[in-house]
Amino acid sequence: MTINEALRLIAGIMILLSLFLAINFSLNWLWFTVFIAVNLIQSSFTKWCLMMTILKNIGLKDKKTTSGQ
Repeated sequence: MTINEALRLIAGIMILLSLFLAINFSLNWLWFTVFIAVNLIQSSFTKWCLMMTILKNIGLKDKKTTSGQ
C-alpha cells in the first residue's frame, strides 16, 4: 500500500466514522468532518499533510515498486 492509498483509506474511514457518530450520538461530530475537509483542502494548496508525514515515518512508500524495473 502506498502513502496516497493509505491516506485516502484513512480519510474515508474518518469521514464515515464522524457521520456514524453524528447520526447516533451528536450532530457536533460533523465538525470532525469539517476538519477533515479543511485539512484536505489545505494540503492541496500547500502540498503538505501531517498524515502523509506520519505514514512516511512508519515506512510506507510514495510509489509502488514493481520487480524488473
